Amino acid sequence: MPQHDLSACPGCAEPLDSGDRFCGACGYDLSAVPAPPADRPTVAIGTPVNWPDAPPRDPGSLSTVTQHPGDLPGTDSGGHDLPPTPGGPAYGAPAAGAAPGPTARAEGPGPLPQGPAGSAAPAAGASWETGAAPGAVASGRDMATVPVRTDGPHAAATSGSGLAALAAGTPEPPAPTPAVPDGDFALAAPDPRTVPPTATPPAGTKLCVACRAGHVDPDGYCENCGHAQPRERDHMEQELSTVAAVSDRGLRHHRNEDAFAVSATALPDGSPATLAIVCDGVSSATRPDEASAAAASAAGQTLLTALPRGTHPQQAMHEAIVAASEAVNALAEEPGQGGMEHDPHRHQNAPACTIVGAVVADGLLIVGWVGDSRAYWVPDDRTSPPARLTQDDSWAAQMVAAGLMNEAEAYADERAHAITGWLGADAYELEPHTAAFKPDRPGVVVVCTDGLWNYAEAAEDMARVVPPDAAGRLLHGAQVLVGHALDGGGHDNVTVALLPFALSPQGAGSA
Repeated sequence: MPQHDLSACPGCAEPLDSGDRFCGACGYDLSAVPAPPADRPTVAIGTPVNWPDAPPRDPGSLSTVTQHPGDLPGTDSGGHDLPPTPGGPAYGAPAAGAAPGPTARAEGPGPLPQGPAGSAAPAAGASWETGAAPGAVASGRDMATVPVRTDGPHAAATSGSGLAALAAGTPEPPAPTPAVPDGDFALAAPDPRTVPPTATPPAGTKLCVACRAGHVDPDGYCENCGHAQPRERDHMEQELSTVAAVSDRGLRHHRNEDAFAVSATALPDGSPATLAIVCDGVSSATRPDEASAAAASAAGQTLLTALPRGTHPQQAMHEAIVAASEAVNALAEEPGQGGMEHDPHRHQNAPACTIVGAVVADGLLIVGWVGDSRAYWVPDDRTSPPARLTQDDSWAAQMVAAGLMNEAEAYADERAHAITGWLGADAYELEPHTAAFKPDRPGVVVVCTDGLWNYAEAAEDMARVVPPDAAGRLLHGAQVLVGHALDGGGHDNVTVALLPFALSPQGAGSA
């Protein structure tokens, strides 16, 4: 009984075991399955092959003799020797007057060999001209050697007359090459038609920062060179007459998760009011960049609405922080879903950020915050003491407040910067902090994220890095502070806003 070598029944595709004589599912007689055909033998790699001898090379020629059909002995499809060429020597026999060895000939049956650039071979008895020397002619066996250039196609291969000349056996000489003192081949100048023109970009688009020629597509890539453009939030600056802010991605982060809002308005009596909001996205949360942007925008808009209405600046700051918290909470909501019923864990890593803000209005300095972003007071008279105006919502601050550690010990701990308060749907509870100050001397308010104060933590350190003329050059002062953080390592995003405080005519009181 021949053994089958099947894995499945030919009738019903039921899996089979070795040794089965019938299919257990349909009863198919496996003995009736024809045996597989014998495999063709395979020639092992490395088996010696009797290749014909290589054709010789004529003296002065740049190529070997070209072999054509009929030059080598062989057999037809039936295994019989090929017949001799009608009207010529037998296949494989040397031509009269030729050197011993195979000879390439143009006559004989079959298609003529093709010359360079697709041209036809010369007629019977004609010879190919070689590139050995002008006028040198091989003994009817060598293919023409086409001159090679690196600055563009050869004339003989790009014009009708050149092709005809090659077909006739007289290719056109290459174009003269200008002499170069060092002997190198001179490359042709680029075709100006292939260089994209530099044009003014259409309205709403911008030029590439890399090639300065291509337009930037909506995805942020140059249409000309493909270079990715810097993201808008990687570095932001804004300057008004009474406030300026700078935000930078830093040197270690892949994106900028900070945001700010600065603006100026007027109180009901017409006196000016200036505000600055700075937010720092919590990197361990989802979409921290969106959280900081939403919070800064909501807080800024709330202050711009409340202050002209006559709301007390400290109450307006409280309302601004509440509005910012609601904006961040909204990012955690899933449109069209059932909230907690849909995903009971959606609040565990919701978008989150910290916030700090300052308002200068009517001789008052109001600050508000949640988290570890800070505000500092730096007087213009540097002989007067500076001050930190905010208290961090952090592990270190809690340890110091509880009397469990001194400040040096707490901030040396690896848990020091773990925040205990933030804006976000997963915050334990919202506790906006606000404070009002009435300075008795002019100075500058520094509102910043920890990307700056990590490099100037104490108030005295911050006062040393704020330029003396910061009140008169706000944007320059903010740029200097961001540069200080970048020079220190730029481990985090860096954002700072500067607001000058000038005494009102009746300015009295103390901080």
